[in-house]
Amino acid sequence: MPIVEFDEECKACGGTGLYQGMGERDGFSVVCCICKGTGCHHFKYEYCEFGERKEKENCLQVIENNPGIQVGGSNLAAFGGMSYDAWKRGKKFERGMEARHFTCPAWWYQLANCDLKPGWAECISIGSFNKCSSFHQKEKCWKQFDEEREE
Repeated sequence: MPIVEFDEECKACGGTGLYQGMGERDGFSVVCCICKGTGCHHFKYEYCEFGERKEKENCLQVIENNPGIQVGGSNLAAFGGMSYDAWKRGKKFERGMEARHFTCPAWWYQLANCDLKPGWAECISIGSFNKCSSFHQKEKCWKQFDEEREE
């Protein structure tokens, strides 16, 4: 297996060998635990060269991302996505393949594609998405999202 190996400036301490975190105050520093005080980090990475994408066993459905919900069960379509076979053939994710029963457009696209995340005023500064006053009616948000993209 090929190996990439080199010495670099320690990113944790900026090459000083000393670290100051939230516990070190009033001029105190601690010896950097990454470089052991040398300021130098030896980077070594061993890898397998890529030939082609391998088969994924026991995969039936592929979703574009998971916003932190448990997916599975007998109703695969409820979570959106596409079949593993369609994904293997190169099918692209399209609108309507989101986990619309469980997420809103802002939640989904924050992870899947930030460029498509709605910037609606009511979505800003709500904390967690499921605390939004519109979350229990998220189908309306999805309808608005779809309409805005049809224009």
